[in-house]
Amino acid sequence: MQLTQLRSFVTVCDTRHFTRAAEVLGITQPSLSQHIRGLERELGTELLHRARGNITLTDGGEALLPLARRILADTETARREVADAVRLNRGRVRLGATPSLCASLVPDVLRRFHDAYPNVELHIEESGSQNLVRTLAGGELDLALIITPQRGVVPALSATELLREELVVVSPPEQAAPVARRRIRVDDLRDRPMVMFRRGYDLREFTTAACRVAGFEPSFTVEGGEMDAVLGFVRAGLGLAVVPQMVAARSGLRVTRFDRPGLHRTIAVAHRKDVAPTRAATELRRILVAHLRSTGAGPAVTVSG
Repeated sequence: MQLTQLRSFVTVCDTRHFTRAAEVLGITQPSLSQHIRGLERELGTELLHRARGNITLTDGGEALLPLARRILADTETARREVADAVRLNRGRVRLGATPSLCASLVPDVLRRFHDAYPNVELHIEESGSQNLVRTLAGGELDLALIITPQRGVVPALSATELLREELVVVSPPEQAAPVARRRIRVDDLRDRPMVMFRRGYDLREFTTAACRVAGFEPSFTVEGGEMDAVLGFVRAGLGLAVVPQMVAARSGLRVTRFDRPGLHRTIAVAHRKDVAPTRAATELRRILVAHLRSTGAGPAVTVSG
């Protein structure tokens, strides 16, 4: 059973005339008759009573007509939805990002994407890189912005480095700088009260590892917060915090950079190797890279204060 056959049958039913139906369809009458006969052979029954100047439906034709209309309507809907998806008039992108990136990079990127494609749904998963990697590998995300671990990402994923971002120390602006020098050393954080993120947070692990390399365990006055909470605790004078430069630049807090070579983290965009990104996901990735380039931050360059 072919769509052309069903379309010919429905048009004959609407016009009740073979010649007029052929004109509506833009085909010859013999071709139209061939479509109807082929459909009848396929179904094993006559569909139309053909009397001179009068075409009526058989019982089989009466049964087929509403089904044929529904099939043609569903086909048109499918064609329109596919065309809309190709033109990105509709669709969905599931993006994962770490909390620090949701607080800095992601809002501007999503605004640019939404301005370009307002009918595409945006679903955001905010979590640590390890959780995002598991969620992405499980097929629940299209893309994820992650902090690349030193051991690399899991083999099932493809990750492209976007930028290398500097980490800095933030402190209350109304208080004295944490050190008299322009730059701070990791060792200067020894025995200093610090505000620390919750466990599983990439920045917690990075900061703790840097302190241990310097030979000490960091001292926490408050721990367990997300990015906004940590910045608020610092603003309240509860301690120092190590945060990404892009977050610090928006925070209104005093920013002190580390001695060279400093502390950095590498941000990458990842997707599953075995699944081609959707058109919407591909376009979001393109806008992400374009945004980084327009701000002089990438891809694969160092972002410093």
